[in-house]
Amino acid sequence: MIKLDSKGLFIIISGPSGVGKGTICQSLIANNPQIKLSVSATTREKRKGEINGVNYYFLTKEAFEKDIAKGEFLEYAIVHNNEYYGTPKSFVLSELQNGHDIILEIDINGALQIKKQFPNALFIFIMPPTIEELKSRLLKRGTESKEKLVDRFKNAYKEINEIDKYNYVVVNDDLNHAIKKVQAIIDAEKCKVSRIEELDLNTVEEEIHEIIVELKK
Repeated sequence: MIKLDSKGLFIIISGPSGVGKGTICQSLIANNPQIKLSVSATTREKRKGEINGVNYYFLTKEAFEKDIAKGEFLEYAIVHNNEYYGTPKSFVLSELQNGHDIILEIDINGALQIKKQFPNALFIFIMPPTIEELKSRLLKRGTESKEKLVDRFKNAYKEINEIDKYNYVVVNDDLNHAIKKVQAIIDAEKCKVSRIEELDLNTVEEEIHEIIVELKK
């Protein structure tokens, strides 16, 4: 018989800072028990209220570098004050094999590293309705200096110029609509012919032949 691929879907979400991708991911996870969040590893200090294994896997630099040498990360980078951040391989592979969908919110550099290993993953880029609206959202945060905001927009420029590396682009002009669009993309992806696998073609042919014989009686 034929059936949909029992393995999970690896969903990569990227977009400029302030575009709302984190909120979209949280909503998808809250409304889809089969979707699991990929928890990143980091060498930065644990902040108050954060839980190891929930917010991040907190590692020492020595432990992180040992895991790099052993090939334990799907991707990693040195960012924010020379701290390591990376996506642990074992959790993602285990959950996908068990049929769970994995969602990963990540920047363009990490996404491109993952695409080399998972070219069939689902890559979705979240865009702001306008750059002016993105500026407004970042300013409303009130948490960053002008220098940081300049860096954010420099990164946004780089990321937006890489959207052709993604399968889909969703404009977050209305949060609820954007969430529905991403959910629809995920649902459609699971119905692709390429995600259907033949288990036993001979059995299918035999069953069809038996039905034809029965109908001719």
